[in-house]
Amino acid sequence: MLFVGELINGTRSLVKEAVLNRDADYIKGLAKSQTEAGADYLDVNAGTDPERETEDLLWLIDVVQSVVDTPICIDSSTPSAIKEALKAVKSTPMINSINGDPKKLEEFIPIIKERDCPVIALCLDESKSGMPKSVDERMEVLERIMAATRQAGIRDDKVYIDPLILTVATNQNAGNIIFDCIKLIRQEYPETHIIGGLSNISFGLPKRSLINKTFLALAVAAGMDSAIVNPCDRELLEILYATELLLGRDKFCRKYTTAAKEGFVNKK
Repeated sequence: MLFVGELINGTRSLVKEAVLNRDADYIKGLAKSQTEAGADYLDVNAGTDPERETEDLLWLIDVVQSVVDTPICIDSSTPSAIKEALKAVKSTPMINSINGDPKKLEEFIPIIKERDCPVIALCLDESKSGMPKSVDERMEVLERIMAATRQAGIRDDKVYIDPLILTVATNQNAGNIIFDCIKLIRQEYPETHIIGGLSNISFGLPKRSLINKTFLALAVAAGMDSAIVNPCDRELLEILYATELLLGRDKFCRKYTTAAKEGFVNKK
């Protein structure tokens, strides 16, 4: 299971404050804690106004790389910001994200191809209004994205598909839609990876952590192999190890028993 640490995101109030005030120590703390918890990538999203996004993104990358070697997931919808960030990263990054918008695909695909880096692909089309409601709508968008990446010579295993997790609070079938979508993606594009922001499923509901963790177990069973999460959440790791154990993915139960002895702390 691949984890992208979600905490360095300017849409979070404390992170935004740290970015605006150039509080490097706060950002360093988030980078260190997520790395020590076993994050494979650290998502870095400035989340600031477009006129200053590139400057803030570069500052964040510099601060993060000053204390950890964990690869960065560059999180921006602005191609110019991505291009500048690519010059600053020390190791091959992940790019978050592309979608079915033809203009965005045209802008982003050459960047991804040139750096041969993994990319998160959202099952939505920003050029159209509204979010996809069904599995079929998601798969229709994904078909266009995969056609574009394949035409450019980008390997399927470089693509991390986000089926677009939405809250169950407004649609009681939101979870089932994602599980069905994951299974279909596994059939149609078996070499790709499947990722998602788990916390979206619980938005607007009480005891969100309980819903997120239960959703993770069910999503992994359906075929999800990556997630954008808080890797410092020990209970989440416990559930993940137990889920993979029960799905027969842990030979001789070694991963589970070793993790249990270490207190389920997945330090690198």
